[in-house]
Amino acid sequence: MNNIMIICRKEIRSYFTSPIAYGLLAFFAFIYGWFFYAAVRFFVQRGTDMMMSGRGGPMDVNEWVIRPLAMNVAVINLFIIPMITMRLFAEEKRSGTIELLATSPIRDIEIILGKWFAAVILYACALLLSLFDVGLLFFYGQPEWKPILVSYLGLLLLGAALLAIGAFLSNTTRNQIVAGISTFAVCLILWVMDWMFAFDQSAVGKAISYISINSRLDNFSKGVLDTKDIIFYLSVVFFGLFMTARSMESLRLRS
Repeated sequence: MNNIMIICRKEIRSYFTSPIAYGLLAFFAFIYGWFFYAAVRFFVQRGTDMMMSGRGGPMDVNEWVIRPLAMNVAVINLFIIPMITMRLFAEEKRSGTIELLATSPIRDIEIILGKWFAAVILYACALLLSLFDVGLLFFYGQPEWKPILVSYLGLLLLGAALLAIGAFLSNTTRNQIVAGISTFAVCLILWVMDWMFAFDQSAVGKAISYISINSRLDNFSKGVLDTKDIIFYLSVVFFGLFMTARSMESLRLRS
């Protein structure tokens, strides 16, 4: 565990001693802030229209604001996840320090977990920034906090899963641009799978839709905490880290 924390702290320092973390957090805060403004504005306009017309009851803040925001964050992930993971291993390979890690007494799994935890922490920092916007809802209204907590849990699990995949793809190349583009492509494919096979009722179509990250997040955004969705994301995390470990093992054998 000590080696994992050492690697993790080293990666976090490398993020925040360069413009990467600050640019990424600023990008996320700006885009999320825009989505938040658009969602709240639509919510207020819709509520005003319904009140003026005298039809309908009170609108649910969680349904009209929090849920769309959670799905929009998933879209933002398509861009920030590659930015976080593209340098994890590709930069080590480019600078030649990966050989030092591979031949060091530190185990592969400790290196991988340390880097992955650092990436998850940076992603969690981005999510924390969004809480300033969500806090305004509690200042001016009374939204339910439990669905919000479940939504953020889903976003954290989604990010952790995609970061594990990105770590593996970063370990397959020494070029950060290639690592970033390949991670974006894989994340996009996983995102649109549910749409591509939404009307395909065959066994293959259902199987492909089942592994879509989009449909899994939908339950979390509704405030529904389902064990199978948690297990799914944790399984993706395990698969991504397992493939990264196998890639590291082959590198160690060649060193």
